[in-house]
Amino acid sequence: MTELKNDRYIRALLKQQVDKTPVWMMRQAGRYLPEYKATRAQAGDFMSLCRNADLACEVTLQPLRRFDLDAAILFSDILTVPDAMGLGLYFAEGEGPKFTRPISCKKDVDNLIMPDPEGELQYVMNAVRTIRRELKGEVPLIGFSGSPWTLATYMVEGGSSKAFTKIKKMAFADPKILHALLDKLADSVIDYLNAQIAAGAQSVMVFDTWGGVLSPRDYKDFSLQYMAKIVDGLLRTYDGKKIPVTLFTKNGGQWLESIADTGCDAIGLDWTIDMASAKARVGSRVALQGNMDPSMLYASPERIREEVATILQSFGKGTGHVFNLGHGIHLDVPPENAKVFIDAVHELSAPYHL
Repeated sequence: MTELKNDRYIRALLKQQVDKTPVWMMRQAGRYLPEYKATRAQAGDFMSLCRNADLACEVTLQPLRRFDLDAAILFSDILTVPDAMGLGLYFAEGEGPKFTRPISCKKDVDNLIMPDPEGELQYVMNAVRTIRRELKGEVPLIGFSGSPWTLATYMVEGGSSKAFTKIKKMAFADPKILHALLDKLADSVIDYLNAQIAAGAQSVMVFDTWGGVLSPRDYKDFSLQYMAKIVDGLLRTYDGKKIPVTLFTKNGGQWLESIADTGCDAIGLDWTIDMASAKARVGSRVALQGNMDPSMLYASPERIREEVATILQSFGKGTGHVFNLGHGIHLDVPPENAKVFIDAVHELSAPYHL
């Protein structure tokens, strides 16, 4: 495989010295870019775009042509695994993802297909291989999955939810059923991410979007223990290179020490926690990724630069920081504001790495 020309992102995750703080954005390939909208229209619909390796590669590379990013992230969806398990994923106009066959009982869990990453999910691996080839070593490629808990919320609720009543009913009334589902999902995610690594992903990230809706005890019971299982099951080196793993729980700032205990290399932070506080608690054990409020990209260029400077100062000198938004970029953010953000990180971070 081609050697990386820019390994700043990998080095920061491994807490090695860098010249500048690396930066990428969650959802950096997406709806805020006009060229993405054109490619999606060409594909016909979202899942057709995901399943076409050439088009998935195209939208992955689009933000790298505009911005000086330090990593590319696979263009896919967190719900590819539940879809491959046989639940019938579809996207309702204006309503987000839905499943035709949601999980409601033990039999549903028992009947789940354990997907083959090079079978039902081969289209994802084909996209990884295509993207890695077309990157030509310019920047590393990030692979990803949803966490078992987050995937389970969609599978039990049948789609997006605000109150999470169905899955919490299962958690508290029939916990054995939910644990059986989460265990199956953890095994599937391990296979899925390891296949992405074998196909060319140089780092992987687990998105626990909905872990923050749980109480502290329930978070550890229903979410964190399964992410820990994934960390234990992942390939941490491949082809002689270390493969860093990042765990991100939205609204998970209160559990940083417990997340670090999983043995992950980095923790993703949303914007509700102060970077200096997070570093004081766990920074010597793991790298930190984050954590500017995505809505800050609506601000003036001067305000965006000011916020970047504040977060860089909060982290302070030294490595172990990957700059990112605290969640995905909003679809109506002007692309030129994203450029201000990315350029500001590189420009303003250099003095912290002398």
